[in-house]
Amino acid sequence: MNSKKLLATLAVSAVLFAGCGLKSGEAIIKVNDKKITQGQFDEMMDRQAGSGTLKALGVDIKNDKNNFLYLLIKDRVVNELIVKTLLNEEIEKRGIEVSNEDVENAVKDIVNKVGSKEQLDALLKQNGITPAQFKKDLKEEVKMKKLAKELGSSSVSDAEAKKFYNDNKAKFTTPDKVRASHILVSVNPEEITEIIKSDAKNKDLDEAGVKAKVNEEIKAKEAKINQLLAEAKKDPTQFAKLAKENSEDTTTAVKGGDLGFFEAKEMVPEFSKAAFAMKPNSISDKPVRTQYGYHIIMVTDRAAAGTTPYEKVQNDIKGYLENQKQVELIDNLTESLKKNAKIEYVNPEFDPAQVKKEVQESIKNSEETAKKVKKEADEKAKKK
Repeated sequence: MNSKKLLATLAVSAVLFAGCGLKSGEAIIKVNDKKITQGQFDEMMDRQAGSGTLKALGVDIKNDKNNFLYLLIKDRVVNELIVKTLLNEEIEKRGIEVSNEDVENAVKDIVNKVGSKEQLDALLKQNGITPAQFKKDLKEEVKMKKLAKELGSSSVSDAEAKKFYNDNKAKFTTPDKVRASHILVSVNPEEITEIIKSDAKNKDLDEAGVKAKVNEEIKAKEAKINQLLAEAKKDPTQFAKLAKENSEDTTTAVKGGDLGFFEAKEMVPEFSKAAFAMKPNSISDKPVRTQYGYHIIMVTDRAAAGTTPYEKVQNDIKGYLENQKQVELIDNLTESLKKNAKIEYVNPEFDPAQVKKEVQESIKNSEETAKKVKKEADEKAKKK
């Protein structure tokens, strides 16, 4: 397990209780004498719906509020808002406060753990979190840590940390890795065919004519990659410049084609086979063909497989286990507070019982739709 990655994940996932702005003052839930507004729900729902995974998949759950996924997230948001309200009430009772200095110290601590401010910024961007929102969330996290400290000890002994290390050795073992840069010239016969067919000047071409033009285009790409390979071989110090100017992998081109360190399984087989057979500071003898096109590969470094010594990850493990204990303390308190709280669902549509009913109806509708589609497909198949 990469300790920096572990702590970076903790730093972001620990933003458990997001601050909420008011878009609408209408109360939808009352917790003791505190109200949760429609605006608070909307803001948290927007954040949950636009989270990294859903965004990456291009899923907009808000398009259908009867959608199974929307209802599940709605239920989670309602619960989080109730928990946040109860915990903030407890924090007020205990007189717990968080200063700007506390937040800045927490930021510095995270920067040190993830490696640099640039790496933290990249991590936040990847998860769709602005620096301002991160600080706001971090303030809530610091509050929770202070609350956990009052609830009991979360210290971790050397013996506990060593046991975790021994029980999870595989997580601290890394396989062989290679660092490489590449120049890509894309080759997609289907895409080339479509481009040729869509060109008005080719409207009279028959299939043989289209195929000839496709082969001509592919040969031009082969000539280009071979020319770039010759230039890279002639002066390897210019590889990054060639990649920036010519690589069609736009994500890595701006970095001179640098792919960073990767395991064999992280790349397509043809690419990995070539890269892992090369020595550092060498360029592939010939272009490597993959499903993406032609690649010129330059291996810049290698890292042998091995297990990170306990001494190097001891503090990281202790921090992780301490965090787990704090979460457990907060969870126990939360359960107790919920049992003794007076919770009124002013707007019935936010009542978990109602949401659960809607989830069940959504599942039922999905099953019925699936059966209907299958029946129609079977009937069409019989007619054929």
